[in-house]
Amino acid sequence: MTSLPAAPRGRGMWVRRAPVLPLAVAASLLWADAALAHAVTLGDKGYIQEVSGVHLIPFIYLGAKHMVTGYDHILFLFGVIFFLYGMKQIGIYVSLFAIGHSTTMLLGVWLDFGISSYIIDAIIGFSVVYKALDNLGAFPRWFGFQPSTKAATLIFGFLHGFGLASRIIDYEISPDGLWPNLVAFNVGVEIGQLLALAAILVVMRYWRSMASFARQAYAVNVVLMTAGFALMGLQITGYFVAT
Repeated sequence: MTSLPAAPRGRGMWVRRAPVLPLAVAASLLWADAALAHAVTLGDKGYIQEVSGVHLIPFIYLGAKHMVTGYDHILFLFGVIFFLYGMKQIGIYVSLFAIGHSTTMLLGVWLDFGISSYIIDAIIGFSVVYKALDNLGAFPRWFGFQPSTKAATLIFGFLHGFGLASRIIDYEISPDGLWPNLVAFNVGVEIGQLLALAAILVVMRYWRSMASFARQAYAVNVVLMTAGFALMGLQITGYFVAT
């Protein structure tokens, strides 16, 4: 997988010139409240807790809404496709992430197996850091080998799914219609993922056509890594405050 071979010179200048959208998305995370990761609005939370029976369309909507507004998922996907140009390659990696995310979300809720939202969201923050470091070519330089990016995408997909499963379990979704509603929610998540991916690809296609892309890529991955560390710090702090 393509990565940046080394830190370029004059990185401060490139940070200033880096595209506004990637930086804005990452910077917004720095001010996000720790409780917002995988958050569900109060109205949606009330609906999940009170509804009973099969409600496919509302759960598809909730799933899509979660993915489109889930900045941790979007940051990770942004990192995953950063150096992917062919649609076949992009499809493989996005499918691996979807398989992992879907599996643990469905099984986690079905088997009532959850992980502390603070811990799992800190791990998800780490996934953003990992992908940024991967894009920067850090692992061959630090450890002398390149971990499988496909395996990492699948594994982190599993972990992202546990984050959502933990939230749904906390909201005590009704067992009446549970399985169809979960499947509908997951379908919505995948629809939301495709929408977010489409928006990212539009921006990336324009950005890659610019001669400055190679220079700016380093700065943006540094910011992406910083955002991941910020999410980790927020969740770890939230865990100790809550306990």
